Amino acid sequence: MSGVLLLLVTFLLFILAYIFYGGWLAKQWGLNPQGKTPAHELYDGVDYVPAKAPVLLGHHFASIAGAGPINGPVLAAVFGWLPVTLWIVIGNIFMGAVHDFGSLMASIRHKGLSIGGIIDANVGKGAKRLFLLFSWLTLVLIIAAFANIVADTFVATPQTATASLLFIPLAMVFGFSIYRRNAPLLVSTLVGLAVLALCIWLGLSFPIKLSKSAWLILISFYIICASVMPVWMLLQPRDYLNSFLLYAMILGGFVGVILYHPTIAMPAVTTFKHPTQGYLFPMLFITIACGAISGFHSLVASGTTAKQLDKEGDAKVIGYGGMLIEGALAILATLSAVYLTTDGYATLLKGGPVNVFSTGLATFMTSFGIEATAGKTFVALAVSAFALTTLDTAARLGRFAFQEFFQETTTAEAGSSGSSSSAMSFLANRYVASVITIGISIYLAFTSWKVIWPMFGSANQLLAAVALLAIATWLANKGMNNKMLIAPMIFMFIVTLTALIFLIQSNIAKGNFILVFFAGLLFVLAIVLIVLSYNVLSGKRKKQEA
Repeated sequence: MSGVLLLLVTFLLFILAYIFYGGWLAKQWGLNPQGKTPAHELYDGVDYVPAKAPVLLGHHFASIAGAGPINGPVLAAVFGWLPVTLWIVIGNIFMGAVHDFGSLMASIRHKGLSIGGIIDANVGKGAKRLFLLFSWLTLVLIIAAFANIVADTFVATPQTATASLLFIPLAMVFGFSIYRRNAPLLVSTLVGLAVLALCIWLGLSFPIKLSKSAWLILISFYIICASVMPVWMLLQPRDYLNSFLLYAMILGGFVGVILYHPTIAMPAVTTFKHPTQGYLFPMLFITIACGAISGFHSLVASGTTAKQLDKEGDAKVIGYGGMLIEGALAILATLSAVYLTTDGYATLLKGGPVNVFSTGLATFMTSFGIEATAGKTFVALAVSAFALTTLDTAARLGRFAFQEFFQETTTAEAGSSGSSSSAMSFLANRYVASVITIGISIYLAFTSWKVIWPMFGSANQLLAAVALLAIATWLANKGMNNKMLIAPMIFMFIVTLTALIFLIQSNIAKGNFILVFFAGLLFVLAIVLIVLSYNVLSGKRKKQEA
């Protein structure tokens, strides 16, 4: 099988899907190209801040990408290139991009509220509280895990640490220039990219070396600040400039594959049951998350992106298009693994998925003159930069979920005792919410996050199923077509509930009852949300209200 043929066919399918299916979804959901957005209506200079489409696409793409579309396909390659490719293509076009675009549309139609707020408006307050609790717990786990990943990366490659630290003041100066001095975006971008290259050179030349514990402490302070600072000051510009690293990596990989012309050596299907990865169903669909569909994306789309959308017409390119770009990255990650023989893949995988990916892309890029070691260093640096980007976005989203939960409780208890209401108001404060959320996350990062990490994949994909459920109920209440969401929603619930059953079964045998408890909690949560939403989806709620 030709790697070039696989690459070109999948990329062509993504382009056609954006034009035709994405355009059809925009019409079905009543997208108004010039419609006003919450970023203008609720502008506060902190969270609700309109951003130009290229800047917001950079933020959104950098936040949803991270290492997910790389790790997932590389790990899932143990099942063979055919199931991995089919899931990335079909999952992206008909599930992941629909999920992301739908989450963004639903949020801007609900004044920039998160998926929890959408559930509140269309299902009920009880369902909203359950979802906020679940999403907050999942985000705490994400922050703990990514803090470890970033700290380990900084220890292993101190060059990355130096460059990443230098990116922070660069982003702040860029944001100040654009939003407070009205500097032209194109000129600022060119200057910013030149300074970005200088930061990378300085990182390679003057690496900062600290212990993992020291990095974890510094990271915790950074993400607390990042979670409360105005988005225009750090989050938007940092993600926008970082996104060019990823664009360059994708372009380099694409050209490299065309010129190198790799032949896929791995069998189309290798096994239906792997000794460590489990059964192809459901584990393929759990392992490949961000590369096809990921619940975390709904939190980004409805948590930060919807609050920064300048024009409603930008929603398609950012929501649907951003996910397809991630699918393209996932295809490149797949090719970096499956062009190898099974033995070669197993050998490289011992160094981790990023090692497989960076080695593969560096090999492809030698076809146009990039030295292999330099190419591998650049790819590894780009991936590491995005792990930190995902981390600070997850911290902000965790703060949102915590605040929203206690703001709702405060409102509900407005007539109760003053001390109770004051306590809830204190917890709803954005600084308090940030410190508590990140404090618990870093505690887990230092102690026991690995114990509950195995359930992250299932929790993340369950978030996707619940987000699809929330969007479907919104459309049902509006009397709009939601059929494009029903099949993906049912499929994702079947996948996640099956995976949770396997997880519970295997951990009972191991005596790991912490995982059994959390997996059981997720299972029950899913069933309760389905039951609470049934009347809306079936049309019974409208009949009862009538």
